[in-house]
Amino acid sequence: MCGIASEASVLFHWSVENEVDRSIQKVYKTYNGTNPDAASRAIDYVQRQLHCCGIHNYSDWENTDWFKETKNQSVPLSCCRETASNCNGSLAHPSDLYAEGCEALVVKKLQEIMMHVIWAALAFAAIQLLGMLCACIVLCRRSRDPAYELLITGGTYA
Repeated sequence: MCGIASEASVLFHWSVENEVDRSIQKVYKTYNGTNPDAASRAIDYVQRQLHCCGIHNYSDWENTDWFKETKNQSVPLSCCRETASNCNGSLAHPSDLYAEGCEALVVKKLQEIMMHVIWAALAFAAIQLLGMLCACIVLCRRSRDPAYELLITGGTYA
């Protein structure tokens, strides 16, 4: 069972990383901080909650359409550290910004959640196997017991 869990973990790790990378690239390209849509609000939420900025780091924002259109050399305010009181997202003050990118943190969180799901599924499977084993033991003991008799002793079968 542990072998199956480890193989599932490796396959899952690879697929989650690829899917998150593909999705996050697409979402960052559509970011529009001036008129926040659902994707933009999601990016801001993730950056605030996970204390991250950009895909790999805050410099990823320089390649987005939003950064090029605003022309103010800054990243979204959601990239500002909570401890930076006067942060305006300016790249001139990188110490005010979260340095770590969001992709690795999102992948890590998803993997943690899915490992809990995998272990719960394995525990459920183990409980089912234990139930089947107990049923087999009861059936085997019953067939060897001379005091056992069928409840249906005659008549018609339903």
